[in-house]
Amino acid sequence: MRPPLFVALGDSLTEGVGDRTGGGWRGWAALLAPSLCAGPVRFTNLAESGAQTRDVLERQLPAALALRPDLVSVVVGVNDTLRRTFDIRDVAARLDQVYAACTGQGALLLTACLPDPGGMLGLPGALARPLARRQRAVNTVVHALSDRYGAAHLHACEGDWTGDRAMWSADRLHPGEPGHRQLAVRFHALLTERGAATGPAPSPEPDSPAPTRWESLCWLATAGTGWVARRCTDLLPQLLSLAADEIRHRARGTTVRLDLRTTTAVSAALAALSTGERRPGAA
Repeated sequence: MRPPLFVALGDSLTEGVGDRTGGGWRGWAALLAPSLCAGPVRFTNLAESGAQTRDVLERQLPAALALRPDLVSVVVGVNDTLRRTFDIRDVAARLDQVYAACTGQGALLLTACLPDPGGMLGLPGALARPLARRQRAVNTVVHALSDRYGAAHLHACEGDWTGDRAMWSADRLHPGEPGHRQLAVRFHALLTERGAATGPAPSPEPDSPAPTRWESLCWLATAGTGWVARRCTDLLPQLLSLAADEIRHRARGTTVRLDLRTTTAVSAALAALSTGERRPGAA
């Protein structure tokens, strides 16, 4: 009998950014893999920094399906919210196709909802709230589709860990080693409840010292600044427009209209999937 195969799809979170070991990144998925059973486990990480739902659908998914995995994690969507082209209907359509393809091969699906990037970065309210709406929209879609496809779903946007600064790396967007270990422990608990993990839980204790303040500042001044710039440049003009809209509605006391607009868009996106409607360009 072949050892089980775990394939991880997604963006920098799953790639392991924030949990450096040796000459590269490790991350929660690599920490989780050895704990799936008492024997050997095969593990392939296809996640890439900066990946959006389109990248997962068009590049990572075909490679994953060719391997015929037993367990597939799909954690993606934050980078979509940081783009001016963000459309929740496109995100929903792509995720639906990815989930359907993985479960269609008999793989167990592992998913998660995530904290909003504006809140984690500590942006001013007028800038943070539009990003928070986008991330809530993505999380709502992920919740609904995870239920539809029987995924083991982690509510990673909830819990005290999101506000614990010790869990996060210098950029405040990616977990540090303690945060990645926390994710691995929580994913393992979910899979154990499903009977899909039989090995001992990953250790929550870091095996490397936390980066010094100087090391963190150096990272932010070099790689970290580049990381943020590459992902947010095309969003900035639109984000300023969204912030201005936020301020106007707040002054009029009509912020609820913005929330309602997002809720309506999410409902329409999920309804379109139920009727088989495909957004142009979704894939």
